Amino acid sequence: MKVTAQLYGQFLVSSQVNYTGTYLAEHLEGLSHDNVRYFLKTRRFTPRQLWQQVRPQVMLSARGYVLFDDTVLDKHHSRRIELVRRQYSGNAHGVIAGIGLVTCVCVNPETDQFWLIDYRLFAPDTDGKTKLDHMADMLGQLAPRSIPYRTVLMDSWYATTALFKWLLDEGKTFYCPLKSNRLVDDSGGQQPYQPVACLCWSAAEVEAGKILKVKGMPKDFKLKLFRVLVSTHRTDYLLTNEVEPLHTAAAEHESSVRWTIEQFHRELKQLTGVQACQCRLARSQRNHIALAVRAWTCLKQAAYQTKQTVYQLKQGFLDEYMRHELRQPSLAFA
Repeated sequence: MKVTAQLYGQFLVSSQVNYTGTYLAEHLEGLSHDNVRYFLKTRRFTPRQLWQQVRPQVMLSARGYVLFDDTVLDKHHSRRIELVRRQYSGNAHGVIAGIGLVTCVCVNPETDQFWLIDYRLFAPDTDGKTKLDHMADMLGQLAPRSIPYRTVLMDSWYATTALFKWLLDEGKTFYCPLKSNRLVDDSGGQQPYQPVACLCWSAAEVEAGKILKVKGMPKDFKLKLFRVLVSTHRTDYLLTNEVEPLHTAAAEHESSVRWTIEQFHRELKQLTGVQACQCRLARSQRNHIALAVRAWTCLKQAAYQTKQTVYQLKQGFLDEYMRHELRQPSLAFA
């Protein structure tokens, strides 16, 4: 039997806990593990094909958000898998062996729906690109694909002056957290730059933010910074170019949309087996990941249509099995 993208993708959509090629081969007569391995190492699936699949589903909005972030596909048990490198994982709160995945998600605030529209694998040893390069590549694809958006949300890792300038030139709004050591000036040039954490805040500024200049930005570009008290032990700083009357709570609300991409990362890892492939070749890993993100796209679209969560949808595949086992158990309890 020949393995196809349709068959492999269906396997990732349907399987509940095991996403290995061996498991797939065990459940189709005439299929061997070697067939699956040959399929993964000889085909070539790309992020462009994801966009071709998702384009008819996306409901675009001129007020839309575009979100960028990265996650690490955990391969800490791996020793010889290509693309695996040691890198920091926010989920693990430490450095682990894994494959870096940089993602771009589009959010429609009018329908409260979101879609993965692009992604890149972080493999600097192969292509020499940083995560910032990948983000720039994906940003550059939005206009040719006629994707309207108003606001860009991102993690502090991507908060570079070059990106700020590009977004300002394009007339886009952005919100992003700043690291506490980022140098800024709120004195109008009367004092030297100082770290964000060293700024003094009046009660009014805590409520409404303060206008300042970020080091490296042109002197006429003023940005607005908000101080967000997360807990008694943690203070976050949120930067935006939207300097019109805006209070801290409103800025927090706008920035909170960014967590949608974390929801995507969680669903992708838990429901598609994106981390499960143990093939050693980089091409095999790229193909597995490409089909896993397309499997998530399939699940998400079906969830929107049936007004369920993706978890309810996938667990529902087992409903009939459970009813049958309760009526006529294959293995009786007593």
